[in-house]
Amino acid sequence: MERLSENYTENVRALSDLLAVGESFDLVARRLSAGENELTLFFADGLIKDGLIQRVLQFFLERPPEGPRGMTAEDFLKSGVPHVNVEISSDVERLVTAALSGVTVVLGSGFGDRAILIDARSYPARSTDEPQSDRVMQGARDGFVETLLPNVALIRRRIRDPDLRVKRLNLGGRARTDCAILYIEGRADPAFLARLTKRLSSLRPDSLTLGYESLAELLIPRRWFNPFPKIRATERPDCAAAHLSEGSVILLCDTSPQAMILPTGIFDFLQESQDFYLPPLTGSYLRFVRMLTFLLSLVLTPLWYLFVTCPWLLPDALSFLVPSEPGHFPILLQLFLVEFAVDGLKLASMNTPDLLANSMSVVGGLVLGDLAVKVGWLSGEVIFYMAIVAVAGFTQQNHELGYAFKFLRLAIMSLTALFSWMGFVVGIALIPVLLVTNATVDGGRSYLYPLIPFNGRALLSLFFRLPKSKMPTAKRPRGGR
Repeated sequence: MERLSENYTENVRALSDLLAVGESFDLVARRLSAGENELTLFFADGLIKDGLIQRVLQFFLERPPEGPRGMTAEDFLKSGVPHVNVEISSDVERLVTAALSGVTVVLGSGFGDRAILIDARSYPARSTDEPQSDRVMQGARDGFVETLLPNVALIRRRIRDPDLRVKRLNLGGRARTDCAILYIEGRADPAFLARLTKRLSSLRPDSLTLGYESLAELLIPRRWFNPFPKIRATERPDCAAAHLSEGSVILLCDTSPQAMILPTGIFDFLQESQDFYLPPLTGSYLRFVRMLTFLLSLVLTPLWYLFVTCPWLLPDALSFLVPSEPGHFPILLQLFLVEFAVDGLKLASMNTPDLLANSMSVVGGLVLGDLAVKVGWLSGEVIFYMAIVAVAGFTQQNHELGYAFKFLRLAIMSLTALFSWMGFVVGIALIPVLLVTNATVDGGRSYLYPLIPFNGRALLSLFFRLPKSKMPTAKRPRGGR
């Protein structure tokens, strides 16, 4: 049954069967009389605003008995539904999806093949606290939540532009997850919008229970072996609003507190919200320190391992870099062990109760490391350099980029162990190859933009925090309002 029929009883039976009313305690079919009409309301208890639905039901029950028999859905909508967000539909699949999403579906004996949808949803949601992984010293303290409409409202609050567009999409499948595309008309690239909308419309995922990550993997299913992140995400509404003003497209997914910023290039990860809540000079300095420190995490241990295995490359003044007591295990094995140990400590800290977090840090970072050096498993130099690398990795907010650097660091060290200094050179040369060949959502834009194609002003603004008056702005295309 694709559309409702003219028979009210048949429509009620069909929706009851599709929704399995009676088998799931939270799916309710409520019958009542409104004047001369008999109504049946389908809704998911727990996803509706109880107070509002009670007032609507009270209004229905208080309708005078002399009401017109056989009132159509259009007439009933105009005179009998005291709510703002209502509409009419006869598509059975849409009615089922709406009911499972928290919308109240109303069938009436006089509605014929039409049904009324009352959007009185109220999803369980946490408060809009500041994201733990993207905090600032000063500035806004709100963050996205797992509910779609409040996330849109957080952006709408910052951009009061009538050209801001919010397009809702339902990706189908069993989960039937809602998504939203946000852009500013006249600033976003219309060709990219058309490609993105077509791509999303063609997706038929079985579910998007993992939200952001599931959708990201569907948008870019190929080239999984390339470790560099394909999409930048943010949990900060101020960051999403700033990218919208610059001409980017924001993609929100229901049940996910992250917003995708599209299209994404490698240089987009150089910027963070903290840079713009401080004066230009301070923001530029912190950005320089962050980039330099993060790059150090990529080359420090491979370069040190190269000098250990090829000591003739070192001048006499730097001979102290070669450890005098390398330990019982090979240096390469020690570096790999510490890399895995750092990740193990991260996983342990995620599952450690807050009351025991400090104790776990002391045991893991001090006791285990000190004992490993004393018993000869690790050398002190390995602990020292890996500690610098671990701390430097936290200067970058994006965890995907951090692990991309980790995988590349391991690959460079492995190539150095196999082919000496030639392997080190090949490993370093592998990085630009992966950057150039990395896939993006927008097939028409390079991952290295604004370096390829070259845009000097845009590239300068990525490396230096320019004053607001001198920052490049997205120009409206010809013919835009």
